[in-house]
Amino acid sequence: MTSRIPRVTLEQWAVLQAVVEEGSFARAAEALNKSQSAVSYALKGMQQQLPVEVLTLKGRKAELTEAGRLLLRRASALLEEARSLERLAATLAQGWEPEVRLAVEAIFPPDLLLETLAEFAPVSGRSRVQVIESVLFGTLEILLNRQADLVITARTPPGFLGEALLPIEFVAVASPKHPLHQLGRELTEHDLRMHRQLVVRDTGLRRQEDAGWLGAEERWTVSNLATSIRFVTQGLGFAWIPKEHIRTELEQGLLRPLPLESGARRKVELYLVFADRDNAGPATQTLARLLREICDRARSRYARLAADAPS
Repeated sequence: MTSRIPRVTLEQWAVLQAVVEEGSFARAAEALNKSQSAVSYALKGMQQQLPVEVLTLKGRKAELTEAGRLLLRRASALLEEARSLERLAATLAQGWEPEVRLAVEAIFPPDLLLETLAEFAPVSGRSRVQVIESVLFGTLEILLNRQADLVITARTPPGFLGEALLPIEFVAVASPKHPLHQLGRELTEHDLRMHRQLVVRDTGLRRQEDAGWLGAEERWTVSNLATSIRFVTQGLGFAWIPKEHIRTELEQGLLRPLPLESGARRKVELYLVFADRDNAGPATQTLARLLREICDRARSRYARLAADAPS
């Protein structure tokens, strides 16, 4: 007769998951804040309770067996569900969550983020807000690893539902003094290849991605968008930059759009994604509502500005 109490504990599955993800017993012990002997003991106890081998040692490295891979996939879902239950319990106990974690793609307009948080502050009670700024795959990693409650991202990964939040328009720009503006004609890709391009680095740890045109022979890569804007304004290169981040520079003539024959502008849609909508507490729900409302107003404002702009 099958026991109603599982022989293998969630803690043992979590230890196995850590060993596989970290690549060694020592690093898993460090990640779990346990001794290496405790990690080894947990896995030994697990193996004694299971009728199949889950790990095999190759030199100093432990690798999953075929059975181990299948079991760990199922166990990972159980572990995430257990963590979700604990988060729900904390939410129910607190009323409002003690903290809301918001991951924001760096291209999101900072004025809208400030406006959202300013409206959230008076109704937030004692809930803290942690804002995590990220780029490209780094944003998806935060979502997939459940390191945030709400995520503003340019891409919704499988298994998540995203709500269209705001279109972001990128504009190819350079300083008015940049050599590209001195050519006095429409620019081709060949023209761009001869000059330095500024790009922002993907913040992903396990994987990094590129976006947009990257055909310049010389590229400088920086860690944040503000640095890229400053470098371009100083004439150190050209870049595609979100228009709302440089509206002041454009109005003051510090930056000018490049007259490209094609591809001078491109749009990217940003989405709002809950890491766990079913268990989202009132603070998370309120912050999401304010983001939607403020972005809806901004979307209408951008449309009016575009309609009023000279053709």
